Amino acid sequence: MQDTFVVAGTSFSSRLIIGSGKYPTHAGMKAAHEASGAQMVTVAVRRVNLNRSEESLLDYIDPARYRLLPNTAGCYDAAEAIRTAHLAREALGTPWIKLEVIGDEKTLFPDNGATLEAARILVKEGFIVMPYVGDDLIVARRLIDAGVAAVMPLAAPIGSGLGIQNFTSLRILREQIREVPLIVDAGVGTASDAVQAMELGFDAVLMNTAIALAQDPVRMAEAMRLGIEAGRKAFLAGRIARKLYASASSPVEGLIG
Repeated sequence: MQDTFVVAGTSFSSRLIIGSGKYPTHAGMKAAHEASGAQMVTVAVRRVNLNRSEESLLDYIDPARYRLLPNTAGCYDAAEAIRTAHLAREALGTPWIKLEVIGDEKTLFPDNGATLEAARILVKEGFIVMPYVGDDLIVARRLIDAGVAAVMPLAAPIGSGLGIQNFTSLRILREQIREVPLIVDAGVGTASDAVQAMELGFDAVLMNTAIALAQDPVRMAEAMRLGIEAGRKAFLAGRIARKLYASASSPVEGLIG
């Protein structure tokens, strides 16, 4: 049976969502996207040239191959995020939006309250909203009640590469949230971090910096693809229980002599 990832009724065979910022070159970004196997690419609306009269990174993202996921990166209040979402829908022709409302300039932690406020309005206006939030179960439930298409909690500060720092919180979210996909967003540094996220049972992982700023972005993109696939397979297979003491690989019953 094909193991697909579904958001708002759209199916994806890849569970890796990839960003488009920070790459040394647009051509290198395109090559990394191809190596990642991703089918959804985030684009920071406020940081790209939407006027196609000049070269833009959008020229290197094939809309027939990738689902564009515009994001409201750089917004610090609900009104600003809503305006940016409208700009994205007008310029890129998609109602999909990754909602980011930042609450702190140094940590780039999300403003959960403002995110919820913006999400409620955008959902009513027909957007498919995928919000970046903290690892807060109550906020996640309120966002689901508001009608978001997915919930995207951070694993560590954006771009930090620290890997998952909040296993307990993420595990609780996974156990309690089943209505919409859960996507780990922010903090991944290497392929083992992606494996861990998928082994927790998360539906997908979104990453940008870990690939874009790697010494070899294309090779790292491939590693992330394989990490996502391995972690998902391990989750579906079901790991053995952890035990304090040894358990012989070969049973002692029936030994000769």
